[in-house]
Amino acid sequence: MLRNGLEPWHLLILAVVVIAVFGSKKLPDTARALGKSVRILKSEARVMKDESRP
Repeated sequence: MLRNGLEPWHLLILAVVVIAVFGSKKLPDTARALGKSVRILKSEARVMKDESRP
């Protein structure tokens, strides 16, 4: 079923569903929060990696 991976129309359907669920007004706030979460996760992973080095 997933042999071909994601095709452009899969991404289009996913975008429509996300817009329908969150609404176009909340998308920028949601994207901003997701980006902030990813930055925090990366910084915490970097700290853990630095702490594990002898």
